[in-house]
Amino acid sequence: MDNLMLNNKIYLEGICVSGLEFSHEMYGEGFYMFKISVHRLSDARDVLPITVSERLLTEIDIKVGAELVIEGQLRSYNKFIDGSNRLILTVFARDIQPCIEKSKNPNQIFLNGYICKEPVYRTTPFGREISDILLAVNRPYNKSDYIPTISWGRNSRFCKTLKVGDNIKVWGRLQSRQYQKKIGEDEAITKTAYEVSISKLERANDMEENIEEQDSCKDIAE
Repeated sequence: MDNLMLNNKIYLEGICVSGLEFSHEMYGEGFYMFKISVHRLSDARDVLPITVSERLLTEIDIKVGAELVIEGQLRSYNKFIDGSNRLILTVFARDIQPCIEKSKNPNQIFLNGYICKEPVYRTTPFGREISDILLAVNRPYNKSDYIPTISWGRNSRFCKTLKVGDNIKVWGRLQSRQYQKKIGEDEAITKTAYEVSISKLERANDMEENIEEQDSCKDIAE
């Protein structure tokens, strides 16, 4: 179980931009959701959903404007919306603290998982190379999180060599992206997608896997 916990590690520093909303209860434990805004290097921001247990809220006040450090895992679940199942992503917080000192990189994620759909490689009209990979990341109790990722440039070209079932490690950041969805001939709504933007990826080496996972998660925590 410990190794599975190391397969999925996220570190965020950001500003709370919404109040707590009750999400669900499981085995007598209540869970709440809120959103934080995390700076990118380009001065843009990613607004990301956080899920937190009521047990972490006894010693910290989650309110709009609070600067927070969140460590945890990126989770997925299916939700029935508008007649179909949708993949929903959220950051499951394992620790929340006030942000006292900011780091150089406020948005870091490490994943070790398996490709569960054929990678999609494409180029933009301006010639930029992009690849999309859906990654299945195991977690305890025989569950998996299905996480969409996107890569660019030479990382995208490397994805052309990958296939379903390959075990890969990725490093990057969690980003939010808005897009327009048509709901009629002359009507569209704005929706938000979440995905991991990959800065580095490699095939997992079974012989060195456990050591490298521990080092990678340590780097993120630091």
